[in-house]
Amino acid sequence: MNPGSQFEPPTNPYRGPFEQPTMPPAQLPPPRRRGWIVALVAAVVVLVLGAGAVAALVLTGRATLPGVRPTAAKPTGVPSGSGSGKPAAPSALDVCAMVPPKEAERLVPGATVSGDSRDAPDSYTISFTCNWANRRISYNEFWRSREIDIRVEQHKGEGAKTGRSMAQSSYELDLSGAKYRETAKPELRKGEKEYISPMREIPGVGEGAFVQYTWRRSGDLLWYSFGEAQARNGDMTVKVKFQASQQPKDAQMLTNEGTKSINEENALREASALVGHVVKGMAAWQAANPNVLAQPKPKVSTSPTARPTLSPTPVAVFPPVCQKVAQVALELVPEGETRARDAEAGQERQSECRWLNKKIPMEGAGYKLRSAMITIHEFTNRAGAEDQGAARGLYARKRGANQEMGFGGITWSKITDVKDLGDSAFSQYVTFKKGLLHNGSGTVVLRVGAKVVLVDYAGVDVPEGAAPNSAKARLLADREAREGALKLARAFAAAMKEQPTGS
Repeated sequence: MNPGSQFEPPTNPYRGPFEQPTMPPAQLPPPRRRGWIVALVAAVVVLVLGAGAVAALVLTGRATLPGVRPTAAKPTGVPSGSGSGKPAAPSALDVCAMVPPKEAERLVPGATVSGDSRDAPDSYTISFTCNWANRRISYNEFWRSREIDIRVEQHKGEGAKTGRSMAQSSYELDLSGAKYRETAKPELRKGEKEYISPMREIPGVGEGAFVQYTWRRSGDLLWYSFGEAQARNGDMTVKVKFQASQQPKDAQMLTNEGTKSINEENALREASALVGHVVKGMAAWQAANPNVLAQPKPKVSTSPTARPTLSPTPVAVFPPVCQKVAQVALELVPEGETRARDAEAGQERQSECRWLNKKIPMEGAGYKLRSAMITIHEFTNRAGAEDQGAARGLYARKRGANQEMGFGGITWSKITDVKDLGDSAFSQYVTFKKGLLHNGSGTVVLRVGAKVVLVDYAGVDVPEGAAPNSAKARLLADREAREGALKLARAFAAAMKEQPTGS
């Protein structure tokens, strides 16, 4: 059984095998000696020690006792570990630095990274953690969610048991639990599904390592899967979890519609590679700080620069591409006042053109309010090239938005696809009865390459003596609103072929 096997592999395979740290060869015990030789050597040692003590007393004024290593003189020009003569503090154990930056960015692009360390008084371990998370990664028509969670624990000795022994016991307990979960059949509630893969050992990683896959479905929201690897090296153990999933951008919110989570093969591969990196880092720290307990450090939390939000600002010159459709726009909005705004944030640029007339004379008595607006979203990637994937994502979200429903004074009609307009297009009618102004609006959304264009034509007819938000006001009808928006959208699509939007 391999749930999620239909899921497109979300990561590139790990290329490099883990290299176990080189350990010095163990020294063999000395061969047994004859008893009379041992007695003779012991007598000689006593005489030498006695003479050495007398010589030390004569030369230095104090005797060097057997079993106590004499203090060596500090070489000139060599700094000591500390001014007080105490040994230098061990270097910090930084779990976040144990995963290569390129590897972390590949698995969790644009992650928020947070690290922590603790040494609770009543705890048998000192814990060091690091987490990489990004639960909203735009990838073509999908939102992806990725997370890496790592926990390293250094075990303290207890009584006659050393920290290494305590770590071994902890690892063996977790290993037994993983083997039990392979065949255990927990009692599941209605609508719940669960699969746990057989435990797989990871050769060449520390003094023992294994990995396991978990796939779980529960209710309408909890659909997930992950790979978890554990390992031990000396007095340290580590647990690594990698979780990944994706969902279509046009899926309904607060549902698992279209959700696919990482499959078994990918999860086991990535978790195994990650634990290899961490164990390598653990071994390097242990070699540099033998028989030393790591010291926890204050909590550190870092994250990438906050993504800027779009804040449109007025521009003095009406964009040329909007000028090309001015004649059509003024047919819809006679004597309309123009306004242009522009905004840029990250890899998205937004331009806006609007024609507005709030007092168009109406036959008989009263007035009409008409508005035509064009909003252009242009996307580029980090290299500055067009990003059609991001544009398709925005279009998908618009296409999957509200339809045939209403609440809070707003109603949305059914969405209708429009043929022969851009790469893809649709139209919708929306009524707005909220606040001081009511109106009916026709909207056409089209995508052309890395651009998504929204064209709105809205209005309301207000009889003399009535307020624009009164029951007497007549909203722009569905047919007139959609036909006007579609006419302006076709004119704008033709203008885009002749004039770059950003010029």
